[in-house]
Order: sequence, then C-alpha cells, then structure tokens
Amino acid sequence: MRDVKVSLVGYGIVGHGVVDALSRKKAMLRDMGLNLRLVSVTDHTGTVLAEDGVDASKILGERTLENVATSGMKGKEAISAIDSELVIEVTPTNIVHGQPGLGHMEAALSSGKHVVTSNKGPLVVSYSHLKKLAEDNGVMLKFEATVGGTMPLISLVERTLVGNCISGIQGIFNGTCNYILTRMTEEGIPYTHALSEAQDLGIAEADPSYDVEGVDTAGKVVILANSLFNMDVKYSDVDVTGITGVTPEALALAQRKGYAIKLIGDVPALTVRPTLVPLGSPIAVSGTLNSAAIYTDLSGTITVTGLGAGSIETASAILTDVISIYRTKKIDAIF
Repeated sequence: MRDVKVSLVGYGIVGHGVVDALSRKKAMLRDMGLNLRLVSVTDHTGTVLAEDGVDASKILGERTLENVATSGMKGKEAISAIDSELVIEVTPTNIVHGQPGLGHMEAALSSGKHVVTSNKGPLVVSYSHLKKLAEDNGVMLKFEATVGGTMPLISLVERTLVGNCISGIQGIFNGTCNYILTRMTEEGIPYTHALSEAQDLGIAEADPSYDVEGVDTAGKVVILANSLFNMDVKYSDVDVTGITGVTPEALALAQRKGYAIKLIGDVPALTVRPTLVPLGSPIAVSGTLNSAAIYTDLSGTITVTGLGAGSIETASAILTDVISIYRTKKIDAIF
C-alpha cells in the first residue's frame, strides 16, 4: 500500500469537491494500492491539520476554515511547513499575475512536492517556468482540470494519442457561454435575459466578464498551446472576441442555415470568437457542456465532450491527475 500525504490549498467550491471526492473514493483508492491521506486543508483564514487524515465530515459544512482551523498558517508558509508529498492547488484564478496560486506552486515544486491544480492563472502567466521547476526538482505538475473540467483532453492527447501528430484543437471551453448561447437560440431571448437566467441558476458569476468576454476560454487556449503544442505564448497573443455582441437574430439566421453559433477556442490559431458550427457537428453541444475536436494525422478527428465546471466534477479531474502520478511512478520503477 502506497501512503501519500496530501495537502489541499484553497477551500472554495472546488476545494470542497476535492475533500468530498477523496472521502468518497478512499476505499476504491485503497483497492488500487493507494492511501491518499489528506493531512492538511488551507484557505485564507488558516489551516486544518490532521496527521491521520482530515475528517471530511467535520469541515464539509464549513464555508471557510475560520471556525475549525487548528493553525494560523496560510499559503506558502503552510506548503513549506507541512510534511506532504503532493499539493492540490485550487485557489481562485487570476490570469494577470497568477497570484496567489503561482507562489503556492513555486513553493511546492521547489520543495520537491508534486502539484495538481485546477487554477489556470499560474499556467497562463508562467507555464514554462513552472514546468522547468517541476523537471529540476524531479516532480510532476498536472493540470487536466484547468481546461475542460471533466473532459479528458490533455491526458487524451498526451497518452492515448501519443503516436499521433496533432495539427489542431477547436472547441467549446466555457460552459457559461455555451448555456447563454443555447438559451438565446432556444427561446429567442436577448443576451441580457439569458445572462440573468444563468446568474439566477448559479451558472454565471455576479461579474461574468471573465466568461462572456472570452477571457476564460483564451486562458485555456494559452494552456493548450504551451503544453500540447510546445508554443511559448501569452494571453496577449490570443485574438479574443466574446459573446456579448451575439444577437437572437444572428442565432436564428444561423439556425435556419443549418448552423449554431458557439464560442470556439482554436489552437494553434490562437483565436477565441463566436463561430458558425454545423448543427450536426459533434462539438455543437448544448447547455453547459464543453466539447473539443482534436485533429490528428493517424486517428482522424477525435471529439470529446464533458461537463466543464462544478465542484465534484472538477474534483474528479483532479483525482484522476493524482492517480496518474502514482501510476506513472510505478511504471517508471518497473523499467
């Protein structure tokens, strides 16, 4: 049985999902020979420490750790001080400077700890630097959850399609935008009405600008470009147009012509824009789904679809990354 001490940094929606998922899957992981022991959970109010493993039932009902923290340690201090070999970093995204996640990941990787994250900001701002830190310290940096939520895109390209040359990836990478465009098409309602509905349902944030202006999708395009296409690009290299200018009339006209209008991110073209997609296309998905078409030389076009957001859904992608680290290490040990 491999015993792995895990630290979680960030206790928002995704952090709660990670604690829940690790608790739910403990028996399954043990059957795989892996004991993931969550020894600490940290947010902006402090840290819950438990050498034998944090009791999920005692913290899942808490919005923050303020009332249950056993230590005042936060951020980089907690990462450096706590004895763990893997850090799950799920603090809020900032693609301007990447903080505080960037500092957290630097501290973990520099200390020889693996990092699994759903935080796009540090990867958009400083992917090459973080990749080199991981390589120099003999650890792994995994980030499937940053791009497609439950959609297995990065791992699919890196593992299953490893014998292929990938010429491009096009897809819907933001469930909020896809929901708004779907509702506008179905009901003929204007953008503002569809946005208000999405906010009422919790699909869109109170400030939806990151989503609807294409910022979130552009960040994902940067991550894919740098990690899968070995490009060295920044957010400013992406030509971005959001969905705020899309009208019900344009959507209705497109539908009559056999098309849907979707916000499509394109790599390596480095574009994000509302795009006409044939209604019969596998990526013309509705609601909050994400979808991506991967263009290959040997396998043709491979399409994947999945939920792009959600607490437990994002946690599932994080858990998959964690498991993959120890499967990889086991294979390396054999050879």
